[in-house]
Amino acid sequence: MRKLAASLTSITLLVLAAFAGVSQAQDKVLRIVPHSNLAILDPIWTTAYMSRNHGYMIYDTLFGTDEKNNIKPQMVESWTESPDHRLWTFKLRKGLEFHDGKPVTSEDVIASLARWGKRDAMGSALMTFVDRMDTPTPDTFRIFLREACGFVLEALGKPSSNVPFIMPKRVADTDPFKQIDDYIGSGPYLFKKDEFKPGDKAIYLKFAKYVPRKEAPSGTAGGKNVYVDRVEWNLALRDAQAQVNALQKGEVDIIESLGFDFYEAAKKDPNMQLPKYATVNLQYMARFNHLNKPFDNAKVRQAVLAAFAQQPFLQAQVGVKELYNTCASMFTCGTPYGSPFGSEIQSKSNMKKAQELVKASGYDGTPIVLMKPTDLAAIQKLPDVAAQLLRQAGFKVDLQAMDWQTLVGRRAKKDPIDKGGWHMFLTAWQGHDIWNPIANPTMDTRGEASGWFGWGKDDKLLELRAQFMRATDDAQKKKLADAVQARAFEIGTHVPLGEFAQPMATRKNISGFFITNGNIYWNLKKN
Repeated sequence: MRKLAASLTSITLLVLAAFAGVSQAQDKVLRIVPHSNLAILDPIWTTAYMSRNHGYMIYDTLFGTDEKNNIKPQMVESWTESPDHRLWTFKLRKGLEFHDGKPVTSEDVIASLARWGKRDAMGSALMTFVDRMDTPTPDTFRIFLREACGFVLEALGKPSSNVPFIMPKRVADTDPFKQIDDYIGSGPYLFKKDEFKPGDKAIYLKFAKYVPRKEAPSGTAGGKNVYVDRVEWNLALRDAQAQVNALQKGEVDIIESLGFDFYEAAKKDPNMQLPKYATVNLQYMARFNHLNKPFDNAKVRQAVLAAFAQQPFLQAQVGVKELYNTCASMFTCGTPYGSPFGSEIQSKSNMKKAQELVKASGYDGTPIVLMKPTDLAAIQKLPDVAAQLLRQAGFKVDLQAMDWQTLVGRRAKKDPIDKGGWHMFLTAWQGHDIWNPIANPTMDTRGEASGWFGWGKDDKLLELRAQFMRATDDAQKKKLADAVQARAFEIGTHVPLGEFAQPMATRKNISGFFITNGNIYWNLKKN
């Protein structure tokens, strides 16, 4: 009996130990509800933030941008600039390794930059100055410029879409207009491709061989320390109320994009916190397809600018006054180039003016195909407001509902309307994506060669933008930025719809948040 009792005691202890091990393991799993589904895994294929956020999990960058907008080295150890500012030499830091065990080399860097430069607005702008790039040693790369420009480091340290992530050369050699299918990076997490289910889940594991920098994390710069073993993105939980319920029950740890309707209640919930993670706001905007009639006509685009006052959009979508503000600027308010200069067509908007412009344009009654996302709470109400105002202005509207990832895929196509094309979509940009004429993709007016969907074409704006790229004096840059904006309002590149702060909700046992101006998941601890 004693032997039996002893055996049972041993078994009990083993079972308890096993359960303790499971519980401990579970405590090292960070469960996140992202703002949208993840369908596109190539980080330069789309500017959608889900693809960017996925990129930050598995890839690393040469430079980062800290919370004060300073460019800081990340994969780079040191660099030099020639006296004539035309030769830049960079040395990679030691210990950089891809998830497949191979070292990161300068050849990987050059191939990654070349691919990124064919898709991204800022990257393509930089490449207009680049004569060539080479790799004198495995840990050194050089960029030779045709002429000096003032934004080399700002481009390499671009914090948001599209980010110049570094991939293995064999992956980066993929045609930039074909999506990659190999997701090996050198970042703090490994992507579990075999567990990925679009619309259900995405899984990331801690990369044990990642060597973080020693500096404190700030923005996309500093040490990328990982304190959890596994991150799970719940892609299926799309209902805002269900997300809050899951957070309250401890089924998830973070809601990336808390529904605005739940903001006031979340502030009072003892189990929730609303961490501060951003110092700049996001901007709503309406984007035209300049290739399809009637939006190939500047008068039609100006009619929409006149009709789209910002307050109705902000009130309907956000509703909480402390979370939004009108901003008659195409560049982020509160940043060096945020200004109402040249914005009178919208800032003094009135429906009568819009109706007059519609009539003067010769608009023939073609229904405006307006795409509406069904599963992205942060912008879901915007298209309804847009449809109402468009109808008041004299347009017919075809409001088409679809999930966000379908919209993201559709907006990338240049199809005519009768072949499934589109006229307009609404979206939101983080402030760092649109704060100046180079980064702001709507200012790339090269027509079909433009890197972002809408494909506006205007040579005058391009010339002003080129002058800004070459400028080094701050006062001159400000003057040129104003001129760029005035021209953008004049031709109607798009419609800025005001700014807002997007709250994130987490359980109280999650710590380690820092200013990221995005959605970044390192440095977090689950207590």
